Amino acid sequence: MGRGRHPKNGRRGPARSRRLPGLTGTVRVYDARAEVETAEGVYRLGSRSMREAMPGDRVYVSLHRGKGGARRAVVEHVIDRAVVAIVGVFEPAGPLGAVRPLDVRIKQDFFVLPADDSPRRLGVEPGDIVSARIVDYPSRTESGVVTLERRIGDANEPSLGIECVMARYGLVDGYPQAAVDEAASLAVDVEGALADPLRRDIRDRFAITIDPVDARDFDDAISVARTVRGGWMLGVHIADVSHYVGWESAIDLEARRRSTSVYLADRVLPMLPERLCNDLCSLRPDEDRLAFTVDIELDAQGRVRMYEPYPSVIRSRVRMDYGAADALLREGEPDDAALDAVARERAELAAESAHAHGVDLRAFLRNADALARARREIRRKRGSIDFDTPEVHVLLDEAGMPVDIVTRERTAATSLVEEAMLLANECVAEFLADRDLVSAYRVHEDPSPDSLASAAKTLTELGAVEGGLAAGIMLGDPRAINAAVEDAAGTAFAPQVNALLLRAQQRAVYKSHNEGHYALGARAYCHFTSPIRRYPDLIAHRVLKVALAKHELGKKEAAARAPRLTGKGPQALEAICPQLCRQASDNERAADAAASASQKVKVAQFYADRIGGRDTGTVSWISDLGAFVRLDATGAEGLVRMNALGNEWWDFDDVRLALTGDSTGTKVGLGCRVVVEVASVNVLRGHLDLKLLHVSGLAS
Repeated sequence: MGRGRHPKNGRRGPARSRRLPGLTGTVRVYDARAEVETAEGVYRLGSRSMREAMPGDRVYVSLHRGKGGARRAVVEHVIDRAVVAIVGVFEPAGPLGAVRPLDVRIKQDFFVLPADDSPRRLGVEPGDIVSARIVDYPSRTESGVVTLERRIGDANEPSLGIECVMARYGLVDGYPQAAVDEAASLAVDVEGALADPLRRDIRDRFAITIDPVDARDFDDAISVARTVRGGWMLGVHIADVSHYVGWESAIDLEARRRSTSVYLADRVLPMLPERLCNDLCSLRPDEDRLAFTVDIELDAQGRVRMYEPYPSVIRSRVRMDYGAADALLREGEPDDAALDAVARERAELAAESAHAHGVDLRAFLRNADALARARREIRRKRGSIDFDTPEVHVLLDEAGMPVDIVTRERTAATSLVEEAMLLANECVAEFLADRDLVSAYRVHEDPSPDSLASAAKTLTELGAVEGGLAAGIMLGDPRAINAAVEDAAGTAFAPQVNALLLRAQQRAVYKSHNEGHYALGARAYCHFTSPIRRYPDLIAHRVLKVALAKHELGKKEAAARAPRLTGKGPQALEAICPQLCRQASDNERAADAAASASQKVKVAQFYADRIGGRDTGTVSWISDLGAFVRLDATGAEGLVRMNALGNEWWDFDDVRLALTGDSTGTKVGLGCRVVVEVASVNVLRGHLDLKLLHVSGLAS
């Protein structure tokens, strides 16, 4: 019997279905699976239902209720195109040239017409990687046409994979000269800044930064102290980018276009010029810096008593990294001896620096940790959902070659920073929403009922959740979802529960008016704590400054400040904020996808000289492509394709998310423990292909 998909899972003729009203939405493609994301929910697109649509396109779809009552979508026509250029391999095709996209989500090849001399003009050879602009999109009757815009390189160049990712997502390295020149003219002027009656001098307060050990910019600092009532006074201090970047300045327009910094595996593509993000707006220790502070008083249970935002001048006293902070927090615990020696050394140096300022850094961190624990408990009780999503990160040498793969997980140090930032964001969003101010709010809508019902059904059939909890999940009760995640933590069902419930969630977006945040259980939420790398945070800072000026100094002074902060006329923030929010949401999605793709490129590069190596792992997802496996040694994920599962036909169960061998009855499902062999890699596409050697039951 041959390998591959069972014949009964192949294409069939169109099933009889009942047509439902149409919707507009955005096409999302994940390897072999496609769906359309609409305001009413997310609907599956069959292979024939995509028609001429491509990933990211805005489309009009009709809905059909097919077998079993499931609603599927069919693309009727494309409203807006998202893909305007492709990156691919150039090959001759008779009198034509052909470009085969590296992005596997794009199934069509594109052609270069004989009259187009771009291959000759650019010196493109067969097998070269090129960037091509789409001239004509493929239709149901005609192929797509492109013209070549850039020769990226040949397949042997070590940085080519990242260059392909950048070209695929329209990312560029470097910054426009006008914005660079504008940034070079800026300087820190503390005395001039303090002339503003809104700005407060709090340089005498002890504040620290805590960031990754390899961080280059430090845009947030915290201060924390116990109150006489047994609670805490927390100060969150954020670099004051809005002081330097005026509305519609050269820097502002470029930052607006980018919306976000992009963190690729081997480089950062910053939202702001380096002069700002690594100098003027970096809260380096023992240097005066302009900040935006939110002081928050909390009671002994971690509930907010009051908060107050204001522009400030601060002086960070200690620069800490997460490893060093964890070393101090875990000092004296049973596993203390296992702490990283280098991190312990950095921790001691930081403690000595704090001691010079009369502060016990260990006590400072323990106060912050206690506050974080109290806040986590409050969020848990109100229904905040906390998924377990470890992050795989490839470590590179100076030449950009991968040397190791590590998994970044939440620790006490990362958690205390995260809780402080979440709280500041909530307070600022509440301040803005209570005044009904147009700004950039972070909105997370409820999951669609269909997505939740599908996840609950699968988890129930797998035995991962019981009936009562499944009912709560189907109703969208965030406490039920959180309970399922917590109950599964550390068990064999953890991969299934986290994967299915996370995929059932909507993606958070930016909107100009508050609509709440489902996953955080927050009445209002915005991003305030990182204006160096996110444009929506910069919007929140500007709106907040105008609002504070109006409250503290009067309408006339607020109106005088508004043009530099939020503009005036048809291009003022209030008029174009919905557009800025949509653009920021789209750019964030692209930045996340590019960052993930770049890590996959380096993972494939890491395993390129490990072909034939064996490892154990856990099945993390199942699709009609095969089984995705997270490897124990590195945490990297690879795919065991259908033809690498074994010499038999495999049935794909899309409800239980399992594969069953027709001959042996072998089952491969989420959470199964497996032994695999590295079969092949494709560095340019970021693919790691595995071969299944052995499968056992669920992880214990």
